Amino acid sequence: MFRIKICGITTLEDAHHAAGAGADAIGINFYGGSVRAVMLDQARAIAEAAPKDVARVGVFVNAGAEEVRKTAECLNLDYVQLHGDESPSIVDELAGFRVIRAYRLGDAGWQPLVAYLDECRRLGAMPAAILVDACRDGAYGGTGQTVDWPLARRFHALGLDIPLILAGGLVADNVAQAVAAVSPAAVDTASGVESSLGRKDPERVTAFVAAARAALLGRDL
Repeated sequence: MFRIKICGITTLEDAHHAAGAGADAIGINFYGGSVRAVMLDQARAIAEAAPKDVARVGVFVNAGAEEVRKTAECLNLDYVQLHGDESPSIVDELAGFRVIRAYRLGDAGWQPLVAYLDECRRLGAMPAAILVDACRDGAYGGTGQTVDWPLARRFHALGLDIPLILAGGLVADNVAQAVAAVSPAAVDTASGVESSLGRKDPERVTAFVAAARAALLGRDL
């Protein structure tokens, strides 16, 4: 699986720079309520511009399985990320795709996700990875708010054998601390490397990727 994802890519320039900086995944947002959402033609251009070794992740919020499937097939996406309130049955309907299930970690802890994954397991439709993001009322993500890292680390005690992607308020200055605290398989940032809403700052992207790579490699030595 990828290790470093730059999400909310909205332009060809930002896609090229993320790849050139060493990110091994980019996220393309299809949620109309997001400032980082792109139209299909724009998304196709971004997906085609990314090098072959950079994973293309489509981010969806409460879209129907058929819509997700058509978009993923049209753009030849490597992963589909469900970032809304999608049921386990949607994961099941997307059989054949690598699904990243986002989970907004709040006061309820991990128990709601455990119950969710129990149903996925019953359906024979386990996600390929879990992305943990901050929980804030009225927002599906991209808030710049950090996750409770000690609570996030408890994911590993659940015995789920699913890779964990850490998102939520990650920037170059805190990603090493976050990796040490949570020990995720991968990290994800969007607002943390932006110069303005929806536009990436080249220097921040380069600094984030370098810091994330050093932290992940150092952790694995």
